[in-house]
Amino acid sequence: MEPPVDEDLLRELRSRAKKQIRARMRALRTSIPTAALAERSARLIDRLLAEPLIREARSVASFWPLIERHEVDLRPLDAELRRRGVRLYYPFQDPTVTGFRTGFRLSEREGDVIMRSGRFAEPPPDAPEAARGDVDVVLVPALAVAATGHRIGYGAGYYDATLGDVCPPARAIVVAYDFQLLAEVPAEPHDVPVQLVVTDARVLPVETEPS
Repeated sequence: MEPPVDEDLLRELRSRAKKQIRARMRALRTSIPTAALAERSARLIDRLLAEPLIREARSVASFWPLIERHEVDLRPLDAELRRRGVRLYYPFQDPTVTGFRTGFRLSEREGDVIMRSGRFAEPPPDAPEAARGDVDVVLVPALAVAATGHRIGYGAGYYDATLGDVCPPARAIVVAYDFQLLAEVPAEPHDVPVQLVVTDARVLPVETEPS
């Protein structure tokens, strides 16, 4: 008879593994020259624009890059989607008595997505908020991602808390540099997988288990 699984120990081990991966991937991303990352971002955007989910989208929730953290730079994608008439939403995080309220707000014009909360760039606080059905695609950043659709972010759990508000019907796509793609990442029960992984080198549809 096998001994019972210590769930608390498993959670602690997964937490430690995630911290180690975050540290390693931050260091790796920082070590790559800015010009090389810009080229990778451009190739990634080309792949996104070729994806049917993006080509057919009427509205996309994107993210403004934290350049100092060497994130994928989606600003040229923002400009192209606006040119096509696609509605663009960006994440927000409003403080509450018990913590934060999260979601996506409409960016109605170029330049209205700026640093407001200190964590990431947001649209104006009075911009319309996305309700379920308003967003077709959500683009999700990552420090690391696996072909299973599970990702590791900065540890705040923003997208785990927010994706369920719009997905489904929205589809979630992780965008990351190809060197951030790992064979496996530790996943907790509350971690929300995405439906597609797009890097500068490949597109990986995520296979979901039948319900």
